[in-house]
Amino acid sequence: MKQIVYYFAGLLIVAAVGMAFMAKPVANDPWPVPDKYKAMKNPVTFDKSAAAALYSTHCKSCHGKEGLGDGTKAAQLDTDCGDFSSPEFQKQSDGSIFYKTMEGRDDMPSFKKKIPDEDDIWQLVHYLRTLKG
Repeated sequence: MKQIVYYFAGLLIVAAVGMAFMAKPVANDPWPVPDKYKAMKNPVTFDKSAAAALYSTHCKSCHGKEGLGDGTKAAQLDTDCGDFSSPEFQKQSDGSIFYKTMEGRDDMPSFKKKIPDEDDIWQLVHYLRTLKG
């Protein structure tokens, strides 16, 4: 009987450790941004229709219609998509958001080649600002 208890206790420990490794990394993990970008201000005038089209094409499938991180592809990713409407996201500088969009990390792709016109990335920064909770 004692052996069965030890066996099941061992299985429970193995399962718990395995589940810890399967958990998605949190989007709020520190994402260093060079000082150069932190200080940048958005240099383009907001064009809501252009920005919405860019968001729909490049961001919506993972981040969702309202930026809540619930897009159709989100469940397939190893990284949590985060919530653009959260105060934590919105308190970032425009330059920080620009940098993260341009460079990417983990499941978040770099958009340097997909959106080569930096003004378009700045349009996305404007659009993400409209997704406040």
